[in-house]
Amino acid sequence: MRYPSHVTLVEVGPRDGLQNEATPVPTDVKLQLIRQLAAAGLTHIEAGSFVSPKRVPQMADSADIVRALNPAASPLHYPVLTPNLQGFDAALAAGAREVAVFAAASESFSQRNIQCSIADSLARFAPVLAAARQHGVAVRGYVSCVLGCPYEGDIAPQAVAEVSLRLLEMGCTEISLGDTIGVGTPAGVRQLLDALLPQIPASQLAGHFHDTYGMAIANIVAAMECGLATFDSSVAGLGGCPYAQGASGNVATEDVVWLLNGLGVECGVSLEALLDASALISGFLGKPPASRVARALLAKRGSEQ
Repeated sequence: MRYPSHVTLVEVGPRDGLQNEATPVPTDVKLQLIRQLAAAGLTHIEAGSFVSPKRVPQMADSADIVRALNPAASPLHYPVLTPNLQGFDAALAAGAREVAVFAAASESFSQRNIQCSIADSLARFAPVLAAARQHGVAVRGYVSCVLGCPYEGDIAPQAVAEVSLRLLEMGCTEISLGDTIGVGTPAGVRQLLDALLPQIPASQLAGHFHDTYGMAIANIVAAMECGLATFDSSVAGLGGCPYAQGASGNVATEDVVWLLNGLGVECGVSLEALLDASALISGFLGKPPASRVARALLAKRGSEQ
């Protein structure tokens, strides 16, 4: 079986992970986490979310985070989520050079998550994409519920394709396909990509898998077999989905790096250095990492000291 020679990991822990944590994380701890992730070799790290602090108080310091990172002077990528033009303007003022917008393949999920239809959400993104073009800011598109919805069940691959194609037409450079509630299986991944790849090149697609049923790593393997070479992951397996009862966090970055190392696929990430970041944030939150690899290796590290 042929796999990509190199995989790009998009670290989403500081945004998608921490926004779902009950424990508020101070700005200095977030910055220390991001810098440790960068030191481990991660080149794409979600830095924050410019949403209403009333809705997502954990992301209220995103402007401070972006200013401290100074993306314009860094070779690294620090994308931030901007759900509307107001959020985009705030991100731009803070110095963001890459942003993301978030749509859904499920009508019910869109209504419950952002209180509008899929069509209305795309219309809301139009001025964001226009402003991004004007300012030379790259935009990534997220599509949630691509393999299942907590309200509708199975989602037709063509529904995912329609939303993805519309985001690309609007100017998104990449589409992250989100198994938001983690119900996907390798067979479902292949079925989805069989429908999408004739319409969208693999180079413009990324996989975003949650590990609710323990299938995230298997789904990444299936996606790589179909040609995908970009995957979202979260240090220590941080995160979850507040709209899906029992949904666990994103696939852990440590587990993905272990997988890629075992397959001989380059990703540029030092697992040893990544463990430092995992230990930092898990220690602050007062709970063990969700990553099985991190738990095993940190226990081994402790026994050898």
